[in-house]
Amino acid sequence: MPMDATLNKQSSERGIAELLVTIAVPFSPQTFFFASAFAFLLLLLRRGATLEPPARMGRGKIEIKRIENTTNRQVTFCKRRNGLLKKAYELSVLCDADVALIVFSSRGRLYEYATNSVKATIDRYKKACNGTTNTGFASEDNAQYYQQEASKLRQQINNLQSTNRSLMGESLGSMSLRDMKQLETRLEKGINKIRNKKNELLFAEIEYMQKRMSMLPSARTTEYEIMPPYDSRNFLQVNAVQPTQHYTHQQRTALQLGYGPTFS
Repeated sequence: MPMDATLNKQSSERGIAELLVTIAVPFSPQTFFFASAFAFLLLLLRRGATLEPPARMGRGKIEIKRIENTTNRQVTFCKRRNGLLKKAYELSVLCDADVALIVFSSRGRLYEYATNSVKATIDRYKKACNGTTNTGFASEDNAQYYQQEASKLRQQINNLQSTNRSLMGESLGSMSLRDMKQLETRLEKGINKIRNKKNELLFAEIEYMQKRMSMLPSARTTEYEIMPPYDSRNFLQVNAVQPTQHYTHQQRTALQLGYGPTFS
C-alpha cells in the first residue's frame, strides 16, 4: 500500500474516533466511556483488517518417534522410501560409488537398489570386514614368518661362504683332519669331473675337424667334375687367323740378324 494512502486512512480513522468522543462528551460519564471504548475497538478492527498476515515461519523440526497412526505411518514410509532410493541413485551416479540399499517395510515387503548387484556388494562387504578383523593377526603371523625365513637365509649364506673359503684353501685352521680328508675327496671328485668334461669337449672338437678334413678332397673332386671338358672347336687356330707370308732370302737374313722385315 502506498505511503500517502496509509497516512490518509490513519488520519480518517483518528477523525472518526475523535468525532465519537466529542459527541459523547455532553452525556454522562458512562456514555463517554462506552463511546471511547467503541471508538478504540473500531480502530483496532479497521487496523486488523488492513494488516498483512505474518510471515510464514520456517519448517520446524519434527520429533523423531514412531508414528502411531497406521495410515500416516504408511504414507510417510512410501514418501521417505522413494526419497532414500533417489538419494542412493544420485550418490552412485554423481560419485561413482558402489551402493546397495535394502529396505523391509513393517509388513515384510522388500525394497532394494544396487549399482551392480546386491549380492556382489554384500560379498564385497564381507571380505572387507574379514580383512579388517584379521588384519592384526595376519600382520603378526607375517612378521614371524618373515623373521624365520630371514634367519634361515642368513644361515644358508654363512654356510655357503664357509664352504667357498674351504674350497679356496682358506680358513683351514679350524678344520679337523677328518674334515680335511672329506674336503680333499670332494676336490678330487670335482677335478675329475672337470677333466672328463674337458676331454669330451676336446674329442668333440677333434672329431669335428676330422670331418671337415675328410670333406675337403671330395669338394675338390666335385669342382673338377663340374668343369666342362676341352673342345678344340671352341678355339681358333693361328694359321686360320694370320695369313701366310713369304719372305725373300734377303728378308730372312735380316730376320735372323734381328732386324725387322722391310716392305716396299
